[in-house]
Amino acid sequence: MARNRDNRHRGAVEDRVLAWRNEGTETSPLMEFVMSKRPDVKRSDVKTWLKYGHLMLNGIVTTAFDAPVTPGDWVELNIARPFVTLRHPRLKLVYEDDDVIVVNKGYGLLSVGTESHRKEESAFSILRDYVKRQHPANKLYVVHRLDRDTSGLMMFAKNEAAQETLRHNWNNMVLERTYVALLEGALRTDSGYVKSRLAENSQFVVYSTDEEGEGKLAVTHYKVLRRANGFTLAEFSLDTGRKNQIRVHCKDLGHPIVGDRKYGARHSPLSRLALHARTLRFAHPVTRKDMRFETPVPSRFMSLVKENRTDKKDNN
Repeated sequence: MARNRDNRHRGAVEDRVLAWRNEGTETSPLMEFVMSKRPDVKRSDVKTWLKYGHLMLNGIVTTAFDAPVTPGDWVELNIARPFVTLRHPRLKLVYEDDDVIVVNKGYGLLSVGTESHRKEESAFSILRDYVKRQHPANKLYVVHRLDRDTSGLMMFAKNEAAQETLRHNWNNMVLERTYVALLEGALRTDSGYVKSRLAENSQFVVYSTDEEGEGKLAVTHYKVLRRANGFTLAEFSLDTGRKNQIRVHCKDLGHPIVGDRKYGARHSPLSRLALHARTLRFAHPVTRKDMRFETPVPSRFMSLVKENRTDKKDNN
């Protein structure tokens, strides 16, 4: 069944958006699915819509005629004009609906501008401009943050109600957040956890403390994924979300994150902090649907833990 979403976006040209959900039990190629919903149009029309960005699959513009439309997926068609798209070298759109946006943030990009970096580009400013191109009245709301040098999945709210729901129920609505990091040295234990109280000094360096009443409790769980070439690739999950928590606890383990000179790393072979927010799973703030997103381990992380990796210096 189609649902009219003409009011979703309005710009210089008024959008005319139709949306269909795959309510069947079988997966269908995108072109065939659209043809089944619009038998009055020619295949050449659908090809044109695909080529120029008139079609969305689950909130993301796609040009692939054979993109799989699985049961439960939504397909949207903007008859009037191409959808507004997000194109940025350090920010990739992963999912979008009327209430939330999920993105894959590149390292080195601020999540949100700060007092000392007001004019610097951030994930927030990029996405704010994007939603305003959809409609000048659209707004964007901060839900959580990633460190500038941490890459990976994060989300923003598109209305105040969604933001308030997520913020006030964060621990109950965020069901899974995992990170992967490349550590210096070979971490001996395959899994475990670190528990400490974290405090911050006047130089903005976070540290573990045993002092009673100082700092806030932090618990980090870890699992080794691979060891090779003097590095350890590990996965982390958090019981708490403190500033620099994983970075400090890796230092406490005696295996700082590669490239993290602030917390004891000696080398930076990737010229970046090797920490990536890999998985984000949450209950949708409006529909309560279970939403889960996962990105691959960055290929540059994997390159340092290949079993047969040969350093360039060995080839000279």
